[in-house]
Amino acid sequence: MNVSLQQLKVFVAVARERSFTRAARQFDLTQSAVSRCVRELEDAVELKLFDRTTRQVELTHAGASLERRIGRLLDEIELTLREERAAYDGHTGVVVLASNPVLSSSWVAQGLARCALAFPELIVSVKDLAQGSVLASVEQGEVDFGVVSVVEPLSSDQLHAQMVFDTQLHVVMPPAHPLARQTVVPWRALQEYALVTLNADAGVRTALELAFTTHGLKRRPVQELGHVAAVSRMVELGIGIGVLPVGGHWPVPAASLVSRPLVPEMNLTTLLVHRRNRSLRPNAAAAWAQFAALTDPLLVSPRDIPHKELYDGN
Repeated sequence: MNVSLQQLKVFVAVARERSFTRAARQFDLTQSAVSRCVRELEDAVELKLFDRTTRQVELTHAGASLERRIGRLLDEIELTLREERAAYDGHTGVVVLASNPVLSSSWVAQGLARCALAFPELIVSVKDLAQGSVLASVEQGEVDFGVVSVVEPLSSDQLHAQMVFDTQLHVVMPPAHPLARQTVVPWRALQEYALVTLNADAGVRTALELAFTTHGLKRRPVQELGHVAAVSRMVELGIGIGVLPVGGHWPVPAASLVSRPLVPEMNLTTLLVHRRNRSLRPNAAAAWAQFAALTDPLLVSPRDIPHKELYDGN
C-alpha cells in the first residue's frame, strides 16, 4: 500500500468541508487535482470513501471511520510540529534543567524568576537530582542543561561547562562557640569537633574530603544532610559545627548562628553544563543566558561578616 501524507491531508479536508472545492482552496489546488488525490487514495486502500452527487459529498461508512482515526492522528502531528516550531522561536515552549536540591531552593529559584520576567510564555521546569545524576541526565539528553557545584575542574569529554560563581566554605556555629572569636578559622581547628554538612547531592562532601586530605587531618564522623536548614538546626542543638558554602547564592544559615571563612580558602564553583557538540535549542539557550547573567550575590547579613571587618570598615 502506497499512501502519501498529502493524500491523507486532502482526504480529511474534503471530509470535514464536505466539499472538494473548499478543500482545494486550503491547499491552493484545483478541484480536479483534489478529486484525483482522493481517487488515488481510494485505489490504494481499496475502499470507497465518498458518495458523490452533483450537489453534495457524503462520507461512506468506511470513509467516516477512516476520517475519525486519521483526522485525530493528523491533528496530533500538526500540534506536535507547531509546538516544536514554537520551541525554536526561542522564548516559548518548555525547557528542563537539573539541579541539586540545595541550589534549587536559592540561586536556581532566582534564575526561574528572571526567566519568568523576561519570557512569560517560556516554561522552565526543574528536576531536583543528586549531583552525579545531574551530570548523567545532561549527558543522556534527558534535560536541556544542568547546574552543579564542584571543588575541582569538571573533567568530561561529553560536557561543556560555564562557570557562574564561586562560594567559599565557612564554618558555622553559635556566637558563643570558641571558634567564633576568630575572624578566620584554619581547617586544622575542625579536628576537635563533630561536623555537620551537606550530603553528596550538593557537592560539599567532595570539598570536605579534599580539604581533610590536603591538610593531613584525620577523618571524623560527619553528619550529612540534604538542606542548609537541617544543618543549621543540628548546629543550634549542639550536635556539631557546620561546614557550608556561605554566600549570596546559597541558602543562608539560621539567624542564630555565625559563620567564619575557612583557611586556606576552599571554594565551591557553580557551573552551568550542557552536552558538548550539541547546540542548545533557542529557548534553552535563552534560559541559559538568564541563569548565566545571575552572578551578583544577594546582600549578605552583617552576622556573616567576620568581626574584624565590621570594625575596620574593610
